[in-house]
Amino acid sequence: MKLSTAVVAGAVAAVFSVALPAGAEEIQVAVAANFTAPAQELAPIFEKQTGNKVKLSFGSTGAFFAQINNGAPFDILLAADDTTPAKLLANGNGVKGSAFTYAQGKLVFWSADPKLVDKDGKAVKEMKFNKCAVADPKLAPYGEAAYETLKSLKLLDKYQPKFVTGNNIGKTFQFVKTGNAEVGFVALSQVYKNGKITEGSGWIVPSKYYQPIRQDAVLLKHGEKSAAAKSFLKFLQSAEANKLKQSYGYATH
Repeated sequence: MKLSTAVVAGAVAAVFSVALPAGAEEIQVAVAANFTAPAQELAPIFEKQTGNKVKLSFGSTGAFFAQINNGAPFDILLAADDTTPAKLLANGNGVKGSAFTYAQGKLVFWSADPKLVDKDGKAVKEMKFNKCAVADPKLAPYGEAAYETLKSLKLLDKYQPKFVTGNNIGKTFQFVKTGNAEVGFVALSQVYKNGKITEGSGWIVPSKYYQPIRQDAVLLKHGEKSAAAKSFLKFLQSAEANKLKQSYGYATH
């Protein structure tokens, strides 16, 4: 039986009404690659509590900055640093007064090999590997932290010939996980949960070796009138959200 256009349109509308309750919104959130796993857990919790829909996009903070400046319709940016949100506020693409630090990241020297990296960091100096993955310090704060760490240890010159560089921390992690590099400097959140490293072996780099990785969130101009976007930012600061972030090794304030 051939259905009329009106019947089809009604069916489509019914589907969308079930998927997104009346009064609910869908928000677009740009998420720094290091925060992928926590964001994937936090979004469904928020959706269940509010009925709103959260669409997550993952990538490098530097790339998101360029996209937002070119008109990408993101409502929120969860950056891997605190400088990018500040730049967006300065150039008018961020909403004044909306930025805050949602997490402070930690760096880890990690290998997929469970025996290659010791907890005390001796493997960093012994250098019993051919390739070390690192994020581009010009694009990724975790890459900058890796360079700062190696400079602090006076090892940067020895490491540079061994570098395999990713344009964000997600790709850097994949280099190590897949064996394209035996070791790498990655975000602790990528290999950590509930108090321990979950796979491979790693040395959690002491914070004295690099500048704090303060990760700021900012409401973007596209989401300025979105109640759901503002609600999501408030949720990110809740005790429930902070507990989950801490389980991935982030510090919260």
